[in-house]
Amino acid sequence: MYDVVILGAGPAGLSAGIYAGRAKLKTLIIEMERDGGQITETSRVENYPGQIPGGETGEELVARMTKQCEDFGCERAQDTVREVIFADQDPLIHKVIGQNRTYEAKTVIIATGASPKPTGVKNEDKFRGMGVSYCATCDANFFKDLDIYVVGGDNSAAGGALYLSKFGKHVYMIHRGSELTASETMKERVEQDDKITEIGNSVVTELGGTMDLSEITVKDVNSGELTTYQADPADGMIGVFFMGTRPNTDLLPRLS
Repeated sequence: MYDVVILGAGPAGLSAGIYAGRAKLKTLIIEMERDGGQITETSRVENYPGQIPGGETGEELVARMTKQCEDFGCERAQDTVREVIFADQDPLIHKVIGQNRTYEAKTVIIATGASPKPTGVKNEDKFRGMGVSYCATCDANFFKDLDIYVVGGDNSAAGGALYLSKFGKHVYMIHRGSELTASETMKERVEQDDKITEIGNSVVTELGGTMDLSEITVKDVNSGELTTYQADPADGMIGVFFMGTRPNTDLLPRLS
């Protein structure tokens, strides 16, 4: 029996753990993968309260938050939560049903974050892991000296493109609007990077290749014109990064 069970060990879940642990509540944090969630994909964090001045990686920031939780006595479990059953009468003992075991708690905090969002582009599934990726910091090294296409125009896409430009031959940002929707600071950094080129007013319609991903077809949203970009024959492969996410709300329809 726990006073508090927290689902998710991203910044929100870890922050809740710090407060609950410091309040001497018996606290359990459940995470199915690794601590940090999306922030671990950020190569440079500059605007988070309490971070090291000058910037640090998402992983470095999360490591210190995790240590704070440990110092305040938070227990940990690596498990995949299947369902949460909320009690509707006294005693209010809620059940968190995981793949490995069932946990009981007086309070449940849901901080499950978001996951990469499949786009439905033709052949996306076929080339997943063979040229298609959703995490720049996870997979950048696999695309060293190759042409890389980043799909999206927001801060996460801009941050991914900036990180990937350190590895790839050249990075192309494909986005639907006439300009990036990222913050002005991120826009400036993208514009100042000679290895990044924007392909605006465009969407990806299809991916192609034999074994590995070697071509990407893009449609101009204004004219409808299709353009296919192919890998350099010497490379034989390109990388495509889809940067969108969706909230992890699969549990919500079953909550009462």
